[in-house]
Amino acid sequence: MTRRSLGITPMAYLRQVRLARAHEDLATTDPAQGRSVRDIAYKWGFNHVPRFAAAYRERYGVLPSETLRKV
Repeated sequence: MTRRSLGITPMAYLRQVRLARAHEDLATTDPAQGRSVRDIAYKWGFNHVPRFAAAYRERYGVLPSETLRKV
């Protein structure tokens, strides 16, 4: 994959994929199971939770904690 074929840099593409996977986990995880936003962020390679939350909110319009609570 190249920037020309994707229209974005490879790192930006990877970040989008990781955000999408984290979103899927947040949307399907029962918070009563003890998994937190931090756990899911770390699972998908986001080691700085505030930056993850900001990127998540920019993409999905809500905080990751709001998605987790909707389950």
